[in-house]
Amino acid sequence: MSPVAYIIIAIVVLLVGIIVTALVTKKVAVDNYIKSEEQQLGSAQDRAKKIVDDALKNAETTKREALLEAKEEAIKTKNEIERESKERRAELQRYEERVLSKEESLDKKSGQLERKEAALNKKDASLDALKEELENAKAENLHKLEEISGLTSEQAKEYLLKSVEEDVKHETAVLIKELDRKAKEEADKRAKDYVVNAIQRCAADHAAETTISVVQLPNDEMKGRIIGREGRNIRTLEQLTGVDLIIDDTPEAVIISAFDGVRREVARVALEKLIVDGRIHPARIEETVIKAQKEVESMIREEGEAATLEVGVHGIDPELIRLLGRMKFRTSYGQNALKHSIEVAHLSGLLAAELGENVRIAKRAGLLHDIGKAVDQEIEGTHIQIGADLCRKYKESKVVINAVEAHHGDVEPESIIACIVQAADAISAGRPGARRETLETYTNRLKQLEDISNSYEGVEKSYAIQAGREVRVMVVPSQVSDDDMVLMARDISKRIESELKYPGQIMVNVIRESRVTDYAK
Repeated sequence: MSPVAYIIIAIVVLLVGIIVTALVTKKVAVDNYIKSEEQQLGSAQDRAKKIVDDALKNAETTKREALLEAKEEAIKTKNEIERESKERRAELQRYEERVLSKEESLDKKSGQLERKEAALNKKDASLDALKEELENAKAENLHKLEEISGLTSEQAKEYLLKSVEEDVKHETAVLIKELDRKAKEEADKRAKDYVVNAIQRCAADHAAETTISVVQLPNDEMKGRIIGREGRNIRTLEQLTGVDLIIDDTPEAVIISAFDGVRREVARVALEKLIVDGRIHPARIEETVIKAQKEVESMIREEGEAATLEVGVHGIDPELIRLLGRMKFRTSYGQNALKHSIEVAHLSGLLAAELGENVRIAKRAGLLHDIGKAVDQEIEGTHIQIGADLCRKYKESKVVINAVEAHHGDVEPESIIACIVQAADAISAGRPGARRETLETYTNRLKQLEDISNSYEGVEKSYAIQAGREVRVMVVPSQVSDDDMVLMARDISKRIESELKYPGQIMVNVIRESRVTDYAK
C-alpha cells in the first residue's frame, strides 16, 4: 500500500475516533443534564407548594382582617345614622312647636281683625248717616243763602267765576310783566355783551351802490364815435349788453344804467376796451362784448373764491362759488350783497365762538344765507326759497338749509346756528349807513305801524316816531285797565313781528293816563 493510502486511512480512523468520542461525550452530557433538570424540577415543585401554602395562610389572615374592618365601619355608620336621625327628629319637633305657636297667634289676630271689622262696619253706618245729615244741611243752607242773597246757585257761580277771572287776569298780567322784565334784563345783558364783542372784532366797510356806472372818456369827440352813424353803434352796444347808455351834456363821461349789475359790468368793460382800441363799429362791438362777458365771468369766479378764502369756508360746490361771485353785482337797499354775506359770515363765526357753537358751520351758513339773491331776478320766488333750493341741490347740510330758510323768520329756526345767522344778518343790515330805504317804503311802514295799533279796541290814537323805531299807543282809561294795557302791548308787538318787515327792533309804548280838571273861582 502506498503512503498516501496509509495517510488517508489514518485520517479516516482519526475522524471516526473523533466522532465516536463526541457522541459518547454528548450522551454523557445529556444524561447529566436530565438528571440536573429532574433534581431542579423537584426542588421547584417543593418551593411552589411552599409558596402556595404561604399565600393561603396570608389570604386567610387578610380575609379575617377585612371582615373585622367592615364590621367596624358598619357599626360606625349605623351609629352616625342613628345620631343624625335623632337630631332631625328633634329639629322636626321644634318646627312643629313653632308652627303650633304661629297658628295660635294667627287665630288670635284673626279674632281681633273680625272684632275691628265689626267696629268699622258700625262706624261706616254712622258715617253714612252723618253724610246724609250733612247733605240735608247743605241743601237747607244753600236754600237759605239763595233766599237771603236773592241769587240762584248758577248766578252765584257765575259771579264767583267772574271775580276769579278778574283776579287771575290781574295776576297773569303782573306775572307776564315781571317775567318779561327779568327775561329782557338778562337777555339784553348777555346779548349786548355778545353783540358788542362781535361788532368790535368785525370791522367791515360800507359802500352804498347805485344802479348806474360812469365811464370816463378821453374827449367829447369820443361820444360821437360811440353813438355812430344814425346811432347804430350805441344801439348795437345796448342790444348786446341789455343796458341803457346815457350820453348827455356831462363832459367826457358816459353813464351806463341797468338794474342787473352783471350786465352793467359787462357793458362797462366792453366800452372801456372799445375806447382804448378806438375802432368802434358793430362787428368790433360784438367781438368786444363777447370778450368782456368772458372776462366778467372769470372775475365772478375769482370774487367767489376770494370770498370763501376770506371767510375760511372750504368744500363749497363750484357752482355755489360762482353764484357768490355774482352777488358782487347785486345790491339790497344800496348794500352790496357779497360784502353783506361776508360780513354776516364773520359775525356769525364770532357769535358762535361766544356761545360755544360750531364756528365753521356758522360761517358757512352766514356766507350762504342770501345766495338766492344771485339769481332771484332770473327765477320766480323769494330769495329765501331760491337759496334753500340751491343749498339742497348742492348737498349742503340741514343746519345750513334751515339757517337760509329762517334768517328772515319765514320758518322756525331748528338750531342755535339759525338764530345766530338771524342776529348777524340784522346787525349787518342795521348798522348806520349800511342800507338806505326809499321814501315810499319808509312812509308805508310808518302807516302800517299806526294802522295795526289803531285796530285794537280802546285805542284813542297812535304815533309812529323815531323813524319807525317806536310806536306810542294812547288808550282810553275807562276802556283799558292797567292789566289790559300789558296784554295789549304784547299783542301789538307780536302782530308787528308777524306782519311787517323791518331792520332792527320796534319799541311799543302803550300809555294810559287819567286827567282830572277843575277850576278855582
